[in-house]
Amino acid sequence: MPVSPAYRPDPRFPALGAEFADPVAAARFPKTLLRYRNDRAAATVGLDTLTDAEWVAHFGRFEPLPDNIDPPLSQRYHGHQFRVYNPELGDGRGFLFAQLREAGTGRLLDLGTKGSGQTPWSRSGDGRLTLKGGVREVLATAMLEALGVPTSRSFSLIETGEALERGDEPSPTRSAVLARLSHSHIRFGTFQRHAFFERADRISALVDHVVAEYYPELSGADDRPAALLGAVVERAARLTARWMAAGFVHGVLNTDNMNVTGESFDYGPYRFLPYSDPNFTAAYFDHAGLYAFGRQPEAVFWNLQQLAGCLTFVSGSDPLVEAVNGFGPAYRRELTAAMLMRLGVLPRGEAEDGPLVQAAFKALAAGGERLRWEPFFFDGFCGRTPEGPRADLHASEGFAEFRERLAGYAPDRPERLAHPYFQRPEPEELLYDGIEAVWAAIAEADDWGPFQAKLARIEEARQAWGYA
Repeated sequence: MPVSPAYRPDPRFPALGAEFADPVAAARFPKTLLRYRNDRAAATVGLDTLTDAEWVAHFGRFEPLPDNIDPPLSQRYHGHQFRVYNPELGDGRGFLFAQLREAGTGRLLDLGTKGSGQTPWSRSGDGRLTLKGGVREVLATAMLEALGVPTSRSFSLIETGEALERGDEPSPTRSAVLARLSHSHIRFGTFQRHAFFERADRISALVDHVVAEYYPELSGADDRPAALLGAVVERAARLTARWMAAGFVHGVLNTDNMNVTGESFDYGPYRFLPYSDPNFTAAYFDHAGLYAFGRQPEAVFWNLQQLAGCLTFVSGSDPLVEAVNGFGPAYRRELTAAMLMRLGVLPRGEAEDGPLVQAAFKALAAGGERLRWEPFFFDGFCGRTPEGPRADLHASEGFAEFRERLAGYAPDRPERLAHPYFQRPEPEELLYDGIEAVWAAIAEADDWGPFQAKLARIEEARQAWGYA
């Protein structure tokens, strides 16, 4: 196959052994129709030179990549789902397909799947993914990347020709298999599984693996488990802060949906806020609002506490408590940085930056349903004077403190405002109705034009914002 010189296979996870994953085979699908390939992501791992036929062979039929994982591995883990412990989890419709080094950084990256067929952990599930679910995930990851949120990247989406029955959407519905590129698929729940069986040896092996592959700077730490927890806390704080600044509601913040490298992944009933509302929930089944927008920091902290509990098998409780309690200060620091990033201004110091961020959230709340989340940042980016349909809102009394505080800030890279994106009357958004419109075109007329156009506009936004 014509891999480029940037292709550097490095399968590291299999060395952990049989207690961490099960060898599996991909399902055989009736069809393999390529609907999306992420060539920008593929270039970072040397796979952009594949022809479409070769792409489908690897990401529709899952022929092994050269010198990589063979057979694929379905990972074992447990987790708390809506705070109820479930010891019967694991990769039920996906597997780890390959591990590669990222060009330029040398980071270890995973290629994992979603909808690739049944595994030992499928329980009563069919191991499949709806095409709509795949479309939604491609859009989510593209938008989050554009907004500077650490996220997996949707790598490939292939329609598979099966008619799926689902209880929560019109059925039968079309099917697909997704591949995603992520820094790691090792979850908090991976540790929970071995804590459940009281296997300190396996927890220790997992700590050593995660430190060696993802946090090598901690290799000399006196208490490596506590040092690792501290690093994961920092990454989780950054991720949570970026979600909040993006107005993103993950929807299912279970411990099996959080990984050790601080990326969001595996998108289900997510939503982006239409306007400021701390009680906004994404999942229709989250009746208590456990994972509502405003409760996401608390949910992440709770999950970190569960990870800390697992590490008590291999570390003392005092250093672990100290590490996990670092989440609050880290989150506040990261939220300030994320909001300044979104506003496009340079920091001035803690004494001024914190109050500016508080004033920004107050202004968002004052705007009510008239002020959508994304236009707030678009209108005044880099300190420009808000114009257009919301100019009077920005000039209102509810924005007075925010305007006053913002006036003292210098713009960060104001040359970004020359991008044509900022000449548009409205920013790009990914709200529920827009996603439904994209899907309706596919479902009703097999029209992929709106999907492709949406991705093109999100890519324009990514380049204009320049958050990465």
